[in-house]
Amino acid sequence: MATTEILEQLIKDPDKLKNLVDEVKDLAFLYGIVFRTHETPNSSEVVTYAPFTLFPSPFPKAAFLQALALQTHFNTLVNKISQDPDFLEEALAGTVQADDFTAKLFDIYRKVQQEGRTQSIVVGLNRSDYMVDQREDGTVSLKQIEINTISAGGFGVSDRLSVVHRHVLKSVGLLEESRSVPDNNRTPGMCAALAKAWELYGERRAVILFLVEDIELSKLSHRYIEKELWKRNIPVIRRKFDEVSRNGSLNADKRLFIDGLEVAVVYYRYGYMPDNYTAQSWDARLLMERSRAVKCPDISTHLAGTKKVQQVLARPGVLEKFFPDQLQVVEQIRATFAGLYTLDLGPEGDKTLTMALTAPERFVLKPQREGGGNNIYGSEICQVLQGVKDSTARMAYILMDKINPTPVQNYLLSRGTPLKITNCLSELGVFGAYVRQGKEMVMNECVGHLLKTKSSEHSDGGIQAGVSFLDNPLLV
Repeated sequence: MATTEILEQLIKDPDKLKNLVDEVKDLAFLYGIVFRTHETPNSSEVVTYAPFTLFPSPFPKAAFLQALALQTHFNTLVNKISQDPDFLEEALAGTVQADDFTAKLFDIYRKVQQEGRTQSIVVGLNRSDYMVDQREDGTVSLKQIEINTISAGGFGVSDRLSVVHRHVLKSVGLLEESRSVPDNNRTPGMCAALAKAWELYGERRAVILFLVEDIELSKLSHRYIEKELWKRNIPVIRRKFDEVSRNGSLNADKRLFIDGLEVAVVYYRYGYMPDNYTAQSWDARLLMERSRAVKCPDISTHLAGTKKVQQVLARPGVLEKFFPDQLQVVEQIRATFAGLYTLDLGPEGDKTLTMALTAPERFVLKPQREGGGNNIYGSEICQVLQGVKDSTARMAYILMDKINPTPVQNYLLSRGTPLKITNCLSELGVFGAYVRQGKEMVMNECVGHLLKTKSSEHSDGGIQAGVSFLDNPLLV
């Protein structure tokens, strides 16, 4: 297509390429597409442009629209799973034996269930991630990688990147192509769910608490979200686990107070990895989960996003349980599932083990972790499974068919990265926002998308990890 021809021209004309790159970097600063640096992650005085691609990446329009259309169904699915204690108990029974982190989350879940939920309002901000699978027989299909139900990142500072990419295409003479980069203003829709939860809580002086980490590379994205909430006259505070532990308390009605401020909504931007927690952090998490504050996500929704739940959902008859008499919805969701296989002890898990050890290049081994950089590929799959094959430790993982997207060429722009043409792979994330009060869904929307692109040299990674780059789909 035309972008390929432009890339070939730029390779032959390094001065033109440099001028174009300098211009788009300036545009990134102009539109606030900036990150803090890894060297000074907590400094607001030292920033750089966020890592992004020079050109938007071609993406099949039909697959893009398919992913958008599915998001409200995935919102519904996550919401229903979070309300089904029998399903969560059964699905995660083996995982909690093998994975200490999931076990600790589940312990909090059990305590909340036994004590009785104090809040009927639930807010979900999810991101469902996909790749386009290209098979040897020419078959092309959209396949889901995972659902993120806690701290789903990728909106905020990058909302205006579509404007930059349209400008790039226009500046190299691709006016018609520039019209194929869709708008993507995600932050207002995501914030609308938080705002609705705050409104339903019913105390105008109460705050939304952002639970954050010590190292805050993504703080500028948080500021976009905060600004959107303050525009609605909703007060926001930022606190870390240790601050909640020291200064948080519940009153007799289980209302949560931090530094004397009542908390209407706890928005977790942290707490999805084992190293996010100390003993005091676990106590703080339990305090917040026991409280009357609305949680985004609550502990059951956090568990609904585990890899094991993803694998169980792919079993025959499971989706039908959550969508009775909705065969079309079941078929639409199931069509996006890659092969997902259990490693639980027993004949089925043994079969999966043999399959993985025989042809590891066909699969991805997935632990119960979020945040990028955790999945296991190739010969390393054999090393890991050989070490756990006869023990319950293997139940901490699931196996998934490897998705095979078609590489495209692009330039990847980040501070300190040499400028060179690179073979790239892209991953589409679709954002969903929902609010439930009691049994009623008062909001359920698809609110935008995110394309992340990385060099094909990398098997796994994320934007914060410095492997993936912000991108936009060029719909074809």
